[in-house]
Amino acid sequence: MTASSNSQRGAVLALLATIVLWAYSWVVMKQVLAYAGPFDFAAMRYLLGAAVLFAAMLLARQSLKPPPPLPTILIGLCQTAAFQGLEQWALVSGGAGHVALLAYTMPFWAVLLAWLILRERPAGRHWLGLALAALGLVCIIEPWRGLGNATSTVLAIAGGVAWAGGTVLSKRLFRQHTVSALGLTAWQMLAGGVALGIVALAVPQRSIEWSGAFVTGLAYSVLMASSLAWWLWSIVLRRLPTTVASVSSLGVPIVGVLLAWLILGEQPRTMEWAGIGFVLLGLCAVSGIRLRRR
Repeated sequence: MTASSNSQRGAVLALLATIVLWAYSWVVMKQVLAYAGPFDFAAMRYLLGAAVLFAAMLLARQSLKPPPPLPTILIGLCQTAAFQGLEQWALVSGGAGHVALLAYTMPFWAVLLAWLILRERPAGRHWLGLALAALGLVCIIEPWRGLGNATSTVLAIAGGVAWAGGTVLSKRLFRQHTVSALGLTAWQMLAGGVALGIVALAVPQRSIEWSGAFVTGLAYSVLMASSLAWWLWSIVLRRLPTTVASVSSLGVPIVGVLLAWLILGEQPRTMEWAGIGFVLLGLCAVSGIRLRRR
């Protein structure tokens, strides 16, 4: 087995782990709003997450030298501050599953931005995968039933656009410079966390209610969904094409729906099952998975 195939296999495993970690985090993000304001929680989550990653860099004896500052700050503002701030804000008035599904319109924006900025022209199978995934999301969201709270809907979609921007900027940085995935994740998270902290200080919110449930949710968000998952996502972006990585992330809302069913008793409707099927077909098309006869 070649080094290239080992690298891709590792990227796929990192992608699968990221999907599970992020899927469960949407449930946690909704639950903690009973104990804290959206921006306070988001700022604490990412400032603490950055601290954990810097500690990991020290333990791994990696240099703390920051990557190129301007693109790193831009990635942090898009991928951490805007994406997470907008999505956490959307969760105040929107359901966790609804917001997660709208946030994951991100791959469609990422494919477009990657084409315009990175010159990654989508192949035929990518367009097929996007079409199937789009059909699946329409079935899951069921816009004919109403989009629910308009403010939550707009915030969730805007967060998805911001995440797409951070994804493409990260890919371009990896192409132009030799940077550590762990180092980039830590520094961009610090930049985004500082921006979220400024917003949290400026916007009036409810006082934090310190409780076992809040501390547990914060710990999961910091250690697993933020520190570990964003580091894994950086590895995915560095080793896999932007289109494949972005569209494959649609597995998150699918797993989120299943976790909500198992944990919260939110049983998917018939159209949601149909949508999940279309998205899975889209993932297979984008990833180039096909049935072969031996």
